[in-house]
Parts: sequence; C-alpha cells; structure tokens
Amino acid sequence: MAKERFEKTYSQGAVNVTEIWVDTETGVNYVWHASGYAGGLTPLLDREGKPVISAVTSE
Repeated sequence: MAKERFEKTYSQGAVNVTEIWVDTETGVNYVWHASGYAGGLTPLLDREGKPVISAVTSE
C-alpha cells in the first residue's frame, strides 16, 4: 500500500477543530481550522514568516 501524502501530527477541539498536517514528501506543515461548516488550510509559518518544515523520512 502506498504511503499517504499527508499525515496528521496534532489535533485539538471537537466543535472548533485545529489540526496540524505534514506533507510527507516536502515536510511542509499546514494548519487546518474548522468551526461548524467552515474551515481553512494554510501553511504554518515561523516567526520570520517562513514555512515550518519537518524532517522527511524516506521509506
């Protein structure tokens, strides 16, 4: 079975949900926030405005 492209690394909340997803190919972290029927996804940025990048392991 192929490796999933995105992996959820953090989750909080039930009604107002905030999650962090990591692109397993690039290591870029994304924040997903949902409230009710609305939601949005954006890259997670550090204090200098650069994308947060996690180490990528090749399998």
